[in-house]
Amino acid sequence: MAWRSHGRTNDELVDNLYRNEIITEHRVARAMKSVDRANYVAMKEPSIDPYQDSPQPIGYGATISAPHMHAHCLQELSRWFVPGAKVLDVGSGTGYLTALFAEMVTPDGVVVGVDHVDELVRASRENFHRGAFESRRFPANLSAHKLLAAGEVILATADGRNGWPGRAPYDAIHVGAASPSIPEALIEQLAPGGRLIIPVGREHEGQTLKAVDKGAFAFTLVPDGNVYEKTLMGVLYVPLCDKAHQLRRS
Repeated sequence: MAWRSHGRTNDELVDNLYRNEIITEHRVARAMKSVDRANYVAMKEPSIDPYQDSPQPIGYGATISAPHMHAHCLQELSRWFVPGAKVLDVGSGTGYLTALFAEMVTPDGVVVGVDHVDELVRASRENFHRGAFESRRFPANLSAHKLLAAGEVILATADGRNGWPGRAPYDAIHVGAASPSIPEALIEQLAPGGRLIIPVGREHEGQTLKAVDKGAFAFTLVPDGNVYEKTLMGVLYVPLCDKAHQLRRS
């Protein structure tokens, strides 16, 4: 039922994702209802509907993934979203999924979103600062401003293929663009017992969404020092590439 969960409002979109069993965990649905997707989608074009279950262009050769793909990734990582967890979002774009991660792991955890297009990083900060991140779980005085000021949410310009070593290791890493192979830096920055979600494959070719567990034999949190890969589904993402190549796509 992917691609068929459109709604007229954010709540209706999430309800349809739940009804179509893309979302199966209540805490994932609650997080997605707390972060309105419309605040993270460029609304200048009248044809863009933020509650359409499809990817949307955000400029600079980038897109924001379809809501059902965000829901899938949240489901696959939800077990790692515990109090105090550290999360890295590679290719954070306008900050939507970064905000969802923050909803699920702060105030005790840390979420880092990185993108190599500075204009998108600035836009993501504006999205946070204008109050687009409005949690129904947190008290009113715990605003996006406070999360950013306290360093519990970090939005930075960087080449995501190199991760963000400053706050490593991470309990969970999400990559929002397809890489021909899994960057070694991201595996190195994954904590023992952590999980990495990444689309793997070349641009315009077959790609697969993979879960990479570090020190998790048979996908249980047993830190044995090895890395295990699991293929989740076929996907089609924009490439995880250098900034110049991405801008040529725009």
